[in-house]
Amino acid sequence: MTQDLSAVAWPVRTARLSIRRATAADADATWAFRRVPGVDHWLSTATGDLASYAEGFVDPERLAKTLIIERDGEVIGDLMLAIGDPWSQHEVVDQAAGTQAELGWVLHPDHAGHGYATEAVAELFRICFEDLGLRRVIALCFADNVASWRLMERLGMRREEHTVRDSLHRSGDWLDGYGYALLAEEWRARA
Repeated sequence: MTQDLSAVAWPVRTARLSIRRATAADADATWAFRRVPGVDHWLSTATGDLASYAEGFVDPERLAKTLIIERDGEVIGDLMLAIGDPWSQHEVVDQAAGTQAELGWVLHPDHAGHGYATEAVAELFRICFEDLGLRRVIALCFADNVASWRLMERLGMRREEHTVRDSLHRSGDWLDGYGYALLAEEWRARA
């Protein structure tokens, strides 16, 4: 198992897509779809203007966990792959280190409805479980973000958590949240 994404042979190709590590040069292309009304509604950070977005995009911590989805050389979305540590008791914390990842995704709305997000996230599972040797992946969303949780369920993730008004949205409303997970052995049984 490795926490180093450089251990993966990038770019990774699927039937229709290419997935690669993000670079600073991807700020403009990702801002173009992340700022679209409706897309930005569910994102953790408002996109703002291009200059402030680009400054946050190139933060080394963010860049290290961002992947780019391309179709025929065009950036159509991005993925988050944040490897981390699950909760564990103190005596075994070293055995748990780096065994879990949180995933996230954003797709340009012009490319929605063609199965690209499903294809990209399915490949992200393969990367997590085969290339990186992780044991578990999780994904979180607002309960009202139907497209996101439907994607999780379509890919076999299990809803493990429904939190009630625990997430403060930038609208000022406290919203429900969902937490999903998939274990490596569950993924292998489906694959």
